Amino acid sequence: MTANVNPVLNNIAMNGGIANIRNIAQCYEAVNRTLQRNPLLPGISAFYGPSGFGKSTAANYVATKTNAFYVQVKSTYTKKAFAQALLREMSIPMPGTLSEMMELASAELAKSGRPLIIDEFDHLVNSSKVEIVRDLYEASQGTFLIIGEELLARKLEKWERFHGRVLNWVPALASDLEDAFQLSRIYAPSIEIDSSVLEQLIVAVRGSTRRVSTNLEMLHEQALEVGVKHISTKELNLVLPHGFVTGESPKPRSF
Repeated sequence: MTANVNPVLNNIAMNGGIANIRNIAQCYEAVNRTLQRNPLLPGISAFYGPSGFGKSTAANYVATKTNAFYVQVKSTYTKKAFAQALLREMSIPMPGTLSEMMELASAELAKSGRPLIIDEFDHLVNSSKVEIVRDLYEASQGTFLIIGEELLARKLEKWERFHGRVLNWVPALASDLEDAFQLSRIYAPSIEIDSSVLEQLIVAVRGSTRRVSTNLEMLHEQALEVGVKHISTKELNLVLPHGFVTGESPKPRSF
């Protein structure tokens, strides 16, 4: 199996187990474009897409590449818990009040010039805590990347003052053949997989990067177990007689 490797992805690839998928380039471009914006333009970008498209993996890589602060929001976060998580990321001792925390975080963002990546932003939207991030942005005028699900833009329309400060809406992309090839080098390194099999996998999982990766690892394990080194459509039926795992719930059994 052969595929042309995207040179842009090669330029920003990380050694040590990170596949050069398109969403790394998408996420990187979102941050980089915002860093290089005209100072009169807003400094928030959004990276959005369905669960399983590799957004968090891309964000973690890009945070390292751009020296960004990275916070992954939890569903239980209060405003104070979010501020505490950000200060921990900044290695700043905790003051007593939320107002002091916000002042310290804003000052660090302004002084350092480092981007702030906020993952799982939907949790802040769903619990109406969006304004705390806008306060951070207004006080620091920094570079922010928010990451959320496919309907993030529509959800944020409720907060016009925040929505209007988003410079770029960057969609996460479904896995394509090139992505599947790159992922196979990580999750199925000891076997050769025909492009036709990878295309079949992409269709079966509807482009989900997570499920492409899961199936590739499963295919790799099963192929080695039965002693198969090359996977064509014929060998696929032998190695995975029940087909790919697509995420659909099992059908009820009858006894």
